Order: sequence, then C-alpha cells, then structure tokens
Amino acid sequence: MTKQPIGKSALSTGTRPANEKGWRWFLGGGVVAVRVVALYAIFWSSGIGEAQRAYTLAPESVLPSDIRQAPEALREAYRFAIANREILRYIPCYCGCGVEGHTSNASCYLKDFSTPGNLVFDRMSLN
Repeated sequence: MTKQPIGKSALSTGTRPANEKGWRWFLGGGVVAVRVVALYAIFWSSGIGEAQRAYTLAPESVLPSDIRQAPEALREAYRFAIANREILRYIPCYCGCGVEGHTSNASCYLKDFSTPGNLVFDRMSLN
C-alpha cells in the first residue's frame, strides 16, 4: 500500500480510475436513449412526423354544419370544448367577451346552459 501526501487524492490530481469513465459514458448513453424513446412516444404516432394528440376530442359529427365548414383548427377547438368542458371552465375568458356574459373559456364555444344531451353552441369564435 502506497502512501499519498496529505491533501492529494486521485480526484484532486485530475486522474480517475478507467472504469469510472466507462460507467459515466454508459449511464449518459442510457439517459439519452430513454429521452429519445420518450420523445418518440409523445410526438409521433404511427408515422414519422404525425403528431399524436394528448387530449380527447368530441366527434366532428356533433358539430353544426356552419362550424363543420370552419377551418380545421377552429373545428378542433369546438370539439375540444365539447369533450373537455369541465377543464375549460377553470380557464378565464381572455378575449374580452365577458361583457357578452361569458364566464370562462368554455363559454366561448358552448352556452353555459348547454348540456351534453343538448349542445347549444356559441358562434362568437367563428367571427
């Protein structure tokens, strides 16, 4: 057993055992691989570049004909509002339509008295 001067160690001299570097590369590569797999699972569905939705949408068939002819992003917003109305009720309306009686972001798409069996749409978002 060799003695080292006080205050000197393998870490303070900048030298490391060879197996420690190997483990760092192995663990670092594992972390990168897990992140790549997670990103793939989150952002791609069946094909490369096809975004997978992480939220529920109502079927497009429940939309009235005038809303069905709106741009795709707007149709998706209405479909999201139908399927996730309870979530949207916690988000304040940010477009200034509170003067029209809107109580939350859900009100921008569905009237407050609307029920799942009797959907009454607010067409403010169409304009």
